[in-house]
Amino acid sequence: MKNELLKLLGSNARYTVEQLAVMMASTPEAVAAEIDTLEKEGVICGYKTVIDWEKVDATSVSAIIELNVVPKADLGFEEVAEKVASYPEVEAVYLMSGGYDLNVVVKGKNLQEVSRFVARELATIDSVTSTATHFVMRRYKEMDVKLIESEKDDRGTYLL
Repeated sequence: MKNELLKLLGSNARYTVEQLAVMMASTPEAVAAEIDTLEKEGVICGYKTVIDWEKVDATSVSAIIELNVVPKADLGFEEVAEKVASYPEVEAVYLMSGGYDLNVVVKGKNLQEVSRFVARELATIDSVTSTATHFVMRRYKEMDVKLIESEKDDRGTYLL
């Protein structure tokens, strides 16, 4: 029941307990109890709305920042990750495998604001050895939700 419930809530957190019970062939009481348990266990950490900010606020920009970090003894990457996550500009922080250590998603009013944040805040953290900034040009899908409607491509439909 747990995995099915999580998948349903992941696709639409606005389902009512009654709707979920019908979809899962269960009772509303059992579903409500399972949701309560998952929240208490920290499996369900919150409920978010996916927003296409380009339709609301065309003046903001997002960037993905690659951070290379020297991990500290006994703390690993945790101390740096927690410090980075504490900034209000930071939307997400991920520990990565591969060519860099931390992937940081940042939002700002414009390119200059994000650049200043990287230069003044992230790059100056003691354990950070390098940064690489990639500005997001357009979002097509976020949190499993498509943000772009298919635009019809009419090339090749003209008869000669």
